Amino acid sequence: MNRRENHSPQGEATRILIEFLEVAITAIVFLKGVYPSGAFERRRYLNMVVQRARHPQLRYYIHVAVSGLAPYLEQGMVERVAVVFFNSDNVPLEKFVFKLAMNQSYDSKVEPMDLESSLRSFLVKLSVSNSLTKDLPQDIRWEITGYFKSLPMGGTNKEAELWIPTDTELWQQPPLITPIRSMSSESLCLQLYLEHPSL
Repeated sequence: MNRRENHSPQGEATRILIEFLEVAITAIVFLKGVYPSGAFERRRYLNMVVQRARHPQLRYYIHVAVSGLAPYLEQGMVERVAVVFFNSDNVPLEKFVFKLAMNQSYDSKVEPMDLESSLRSFLVKLSVSNSLTKDLPQDIRWEITGYFKSLPMGGTNKEAELWIPTDTELWQQPPLITPIRSMSSESLCLQLYLEHPSL
């Protein structure tokens, strides 16, 4: 999203959040070792070293999935964004969940430095959260899932039309939740937590 496209506080917060989610999702996929470490390269983001997918299709999938959420994030329709890891039977093994709330009534200028500083702390915490996760089998797959407060209607954004209802099986018991990081600002509230199936 171009900075000049939308000067509203929600537009600026959405732009910052989209950039952050792309980097954070890439960090999660790197952390879980889904692909060899050579599939990633080191880059700088928010004055810290992060991983970036080297393969164009992987980078494109993450970019399109996250940027496709932009119009819905801006309208406050997105409740959660999750990176879900599945076994070969399509049963979720682990979920990294970003629970978010955009303040629709916030009408002051968003201070990018303040918001980015808070989001940076999520990336720091993610980089050391491997001990909170479980080892996954070799034959896994993963996807980015958006949870909406209500079903979105087709819009003018072609990328937003790529979101389809999921047929993901749910766990039989409520999941075990491990908090990783949370933040609250006037324009955005965000939590990151890990879900595992109950034993």
